[in-house]
Amino acid sequence: MKIQEEVVSLLDEVLSLNGRGLRFDADTPLLGSVPELDSMAVLAVIHAIEERFGIEVPDDEVDGTSFATVGTVVEFVTRLSGKWRHQPLEP
Repeated sequence: MKIQEEVVSLLDEVLSLNGRGLRFDADTPLLGSVPELDSMAVLAVIHAIEERFGIEVPDDEVDGTSFATVGTVVEFVTRLSGKWRHQPLEP
């Protein structure tokens, strides 16, 4: 599965969007636009990203711009996958 599909699925699950998140595309705004994505939910999403993609997310890599849109989350995961995995995931 491509990273964007995985990210969309992860967001839908972690944020309990009941399928609403499955319609998200790369341009879908997140922080400030999806009420379920508050500061505690960001931590849950980061934890889920680490588990699902097998990567480590260092604290200094996390900022609000990484969660601005679905596309920025995909870029965030892709970038960290390249740093922390032996084989990069398909974008």
